Amino acid sequence: MSEQQAQAILFGLALGDALGYPTEFKRLNPTKDVPGIKTIYGEHGIQEPPTPALFTDDTQMTMALTEGLLEAGLGAEIDTQMQAVGRHFVTWAHSPDNNRAPGITCMNGVQRFESGISWRESGIAHSKGCGSAMRVATIGYLYQHDEAKLREVADMSGIITHGHPAARAACIAGAYLVKLALDGVHPDQYLQRVLYFTDGISPEFDQAILKVGHVLAWGDQEMALRHIGEGWVGDEAIALALYCVLKFPDDYVATVRRGANTDGDSDSIACIAGGILGARLGINAIPADWRNRCEKRDDLIDLAARMAKARASYAGT
Repeated sequence: MSEQQAQAILFGLALGDALGYPTEFKRLNPTKDVPGIKTIYGEHGIQEPPTPALFTDDTQMTMALTEGLLEAGLGAEIDTQMQAVGRHFVTWAHSPDNNRAPGITCMNGVQRFESGISWRESGIAHSKGCGSAMRVATIGYLYQHDEAKLREVADMSGIITHGHPAARAACIAGAYLVKLALDGVHPDQYLQRVLYFTDGISPEFDQAILKVGHVLAWGDQEMALRHIGEGWVGDEAIALALYCVLKFPDDYVATVRRGANTDGDSDSIACIAGGILGARLGINAIPADWRNRCEKRDDLIDLAARMAKARASYAGT
């Protein structure tokens, strides 16, 4: 069961990412927006990931972060863990697969770490981009039963690249939402629980989450999404993903389609939302044909198995 949960999270986020990737930089109207997407994909926007379903730096960095944690050990000291995560980020940064418009802040932070700057100082202090929040879903799985460690690892994994308080709150929230989904907490409680868990970190993040509650009842979903933002920054990306989850809490496909057909950072929104819904609904909620066409399918399955083994060992310590 635990291994299937890990698979559901990994495939959930990877396929959300792959669905949103083709729409992220469409610029048919002078900026990329939903009407531009519909011009290409029809009235309902993009509906299926391409074949093969290629994902972006969002999933690549999620995998790198997870590999770092597994290498260091889930119970290791935070410095040992973040040194390992940083090394895997450097490997990712130099990989030929890193050719899908990686975030500038992520690349700058990784380069600073590689140059010898401490992981505690390598992040760009003023940046609250979503590049740190998009990669934390597996932390919610690995530390589902250890909230204190979940908070620490999610927070510290973000500051390698992003230092703004709103980005830090977004990292913690992104991991915590996966934990809530795995715990079986009803989605109606997500907003309140996230605000409580991140209390005092960032007023900007709080405001973004409060917008979700404000617009949930609006009939026009596209207007509601625009009111929250575009998702290029961490607080908005989490808020937009949370909106998609709360609109379609029992439908993985509808959730990631909603995230992919947005004005802003569509791959990150759908990626974050897909990881949460994967955790909530399980592997069978994700279409089998989507999973079969997913890039690095076997690697994701292998990673899920190792995640489950590491979590079982950590829980037993």
